[in-house]
Amino acid sequence: MFTVVRTAVFSPQCGQVRHSSGKLKELGLRLKSIKNIQKITKTMKMISAAKYAQAEKALRPARVYGTGALAIFNKTEVPVEETAPKQLFVVCTSDRGLCGPLHANIVRAMRAEIDTLAESVETKIVSIGDKAKLILQSTNPKNMLMECKELGRIAPNFTDATAVAEGILQSGFTFDHGKVYYNWFKSAMSQEITSQPFYSAEGLASAPTMAVFDSVDQDVMQSYQEFQLVNTIYYTLKENYASEQGARMVCMDGATKNAGEIIDKMTLLYNRSRQAVITTELIEIISGMTAL
Repeated sequence: MFTVVRTAVFSPQCGQVRHSSGKLKELGLRLKSIKNIQKITKTMKMISAAKYAQAEKALRPARVYGTGALAIFNKTEVPVEETAPKQLFVVCTSDRGLCGPLHANIVRAMRAEIDTLAESVETKIVSIGDKAKLILQSTNPKNMLMECKELGRIAPNFTDATAVAEGILQSGFTFDHGKVYYNWFKSAMSQEITSQPFYSAEGLASAPTMAVFDSVDQDVMQSYQEFQLVNTIYYTLKENYASEQGARMVCMDGATKNAGEIIDKMTLLYNRSRQAVITTELIEIISGMTAL
């Protein structure tokens, strides 16, 4: 009585096209994000280049403070007590990153020297910058004496060094011998991890040739020791700041070039995928019209 009529209706296979279109959209978003990253790295490179030029220019007069701080040590032959019972280590980093392994290498070198000391030697660490603090909080939490933040965002000055030295002297830790670890600036692409010593007033007074200086009493020795500590910290901050800006400029330049290479490859892939999607859609439209 009833007759079932079956009609063949053409149904284009659009699943592959939709899938390809989704991948094309995702590829376009990735390409756009990498282009934005390239703009950021290029801008940071330009900023670091400007700061690097200023830091390199200001480093030359600052090195006078570093050589002057070591002058009396060389003339009076202050004994280097590597086995002093109380030693203080100051590590110079900053709060900012994106400069390669610059900060991590300083902390690694300082920790390597601490590991070589005897167990009877009491060591304390002063970290300048968040980058050193983040590493030392997990590796040497018991040795932490003081941490200094908000240094390195702008060019360090003598006031910053005075604040750090004042914090060390008022911390209550009476050290016998100390070292400041920093990156000595050689060029924008080369920095050398260096340490510069500093001593307590008692260590300076124990120098064998200190008696040749006239009118050197305890107050004069204490004042000179404090001034020498500020000079050392100021000089090392300047050296490390110039090294940081040079390393960041080189790193951002490399990141910009790498982003450009990725953009070229992804642009080629995006164009090929887009052409494949268009070709597939044309084939399906033509096939559908032919079937009808």
